[in-house]
Amino acid sequence: MSRQSVFNLVSLFSHKSSKREWKPLEDHSCTDVPWLLLFIVFCIGMGFICGFSIATGAAARLLSGYDSYGNICGQKNVKVEGIVNSGLDLTHKKYVFFLDPCNIDLVHQKIKSIALCVSACPRKELKTLADIQKFAETNGSTLCSYELQPSEYTTDPRAAKLCPKYPVPESAPIPFFHRCAPVNISCYAKFAEALITFVSDSSVLHRLISGVMTSKEIIMGLCLLSLVLSMILMVIIRYISRVLVWILTILVILGSLGGTGVLWWLYAKQRISAGALETQIAKDNLQALLIYAIAATVFTVILFLIMLVMRKRVALTIALFHVAGKVFIHLPLLVFQPFWTFFVLILFWTYWITVLLFLGTTGSPVPNEEGFVEFRMAGPLKYMWWYHVVGLIWISEFILACQQMTVAGAVVTYYFTREKRNLPFTPILASVNRLVCYHLGTVAKGSFIITLVKIPRMILMYIHTQLKGKENACARCMLKACICCLWCLEKCLTYLNQNAYTATAINSTNFCTSAKDAFVILVENALRVAAINTVGDFMLFLGKVLIVCSTGLAGIMLLNYQRDYTIWVLPLIIVCLFAFLVAHCFLSIYEMVVDVLFLCFAIDTKYNDGSPGREFYMDKVLMEFVENSRKSMKEAGRGGGAEGRELKPMKLP
Repeated sequence: MSRQSVFNLVSLFSHKSSKREWKPLEDHSCTDVPWLLLFIVFCIGMGFICGFSIATGAAARLLSGYDSYGNICGQKNVKVEGIVNSGLDLTHKKYVFFLDPCNIDLVHQKIKSIALCVSACPRKELKTLADIQKFAETNGSTLCSYELQPSEYTTDPRAAKLCPKYPVPESAPIPFFHRCAPVNISCYAKFAEALITFVSDSSVLHRLISGVMTSKEIIMGLCLLSLVLSMILMVIIRYISRVLVWILTILVILGSLGGTGVLWWLYAKQRISAGALETQIAKDNLQALLIYAIAATVFTVILFLIMLVMRKRVALTIALFHVAGKVFIHLPLLVFQPFWTFFVLILFWTYWITVLLFLGTTGSPVPNEEGFVEFRMAGPLKYMWWYHVVGLIWISEFILACQQMTVAGAVVTYYFTREKRNLPFTPILASVNRLVCYHLGTVAKGSFIITLVKIPRMILMYIHTQLKGKENACARCMLKACICCLWCLEKCLTYLNQNAYTATAINSTNFCTSAKDAFVILVENALRVAAINTVGDFMLFLGKVLIVCSTGLAGIMLLNYQRDYTIWVLPLIIVCLFAFLVAHCFLSIYEMVVDVLFLCFAIDTKYNDGSPGREFYMDKVLMEFVENSRKSMKEAGRGGGAEGRELKPMKLP
């Protein structure tokens, strides 16, 4: 498609969208109602899966556990046709014990061992059959198969197959799930190879855990410090945004120039000394330095040109960051928005995992090829877990989209309220109320679009993992390319969705109309969008790094003075991970507010010009930016420049 065709297409969309006047906060109507009904029906299906898994006895099998013959531990059981040792009364045997708990099938992710119901787990290592017999006689817990009596453990030749593999490791019951699990984690070396490689020495593991337990007060204090630093940084950005942006810009330019100069200096030095030492290694190093120097030069030139083009658009980024700081002053509850979202996500994920565990034990008892019992679902019901996985993605994206719509609605209310004294008492709650009453369908549709892109990417990632080391180089390259393309598409759609939610909050239009209007505005301000998403995101990334480094440095200083700790690496890692999570939550909300403010500003400058009857809604800081842009436009107009025309606020055609 030619450049003129793209321009005509954008102009056509812009002309159509400009026919409808934007009326911020004036009209409220329900949007995308069919999608809300579809989402409700989908959630009812999720509820049906939960009810079915509980009604078919899966809850009892999950919590109490069951043996290899289909008997649920701790209760009387019904005979399974064709299965010996089924239908037993195991009222007094409440724990599941595996004869070989370390025999793990990594492909099917389950323990390949006979499971029995026992009265008690072996609390110490049993090295011989005589020890197993003595444990049964002393504790009344028979660890061999049901057909063997304790007196036969050392005499019956079947004991080698029907008794546990010895030495029997020390084990303890898992709380609430009544499974005997080995105390020594090294038993699962194949399952957790990476972990065991690091903590193969149990003393190292003990020292790490003791370091965490004894320094828990310091860890909690440092986590609180990261929380305070994140709040302070959000306040500081408002006041030093101008200086901070230019400092970062200068440092990036100086760093790229310095790196390029060093590479060329090394190349020249190597070339001079290469005459005396003609070796293949020297030639390869010289060629590599030349390639690196040329690449660095090209990168520096491109970076310098981008900075030159965007130097005046950086001013808009600074102004938006300043106004975003004011938004948090007027809307302090925005700070806690990530916590509520995270809390709701945790509740939903807990429910989802619980139902998934129920589904894993749902079904009818069926004999397998080894003569034991497996519970399998027949017919269409065996595909319920696919529905459950789609529900995980869609509902999680729905919850995140609700946060985006809530933040967008609150910031839109702030921006388009001329007198800030007339703001609602709690704009956040007012935004939540509008979301629940009018726009849940729009959120459901937007989150479903993200789900449609995320599912194929996850399937391809699963295929790539399963075929790792088996596929050829071409297939591996194609898979990675497809995964990368879907990831890029997902990020683009997420950004467009967020702006569509903002347009819906402003004009109360459905998702498709809002997405089209937001897309037109973003295309018309493409260079400004690029400046905000590069300079702004880089600033926020450095803010995250600053919080993590500050918290980590404080942790090193505090932990270093505690002589009782043998190893304090794990506490420091925990603190740094928590600091990054907190900083990301806070600054991602800041980034979201900046994006919403930019779209409001673009709409404001497009449909208003400051004249009577068409006054701007924007803050004084943004007003100064517009006035400076107009002065630049006049000066560039006298000089015949094109830059001023681009900075001119857009008007209705």
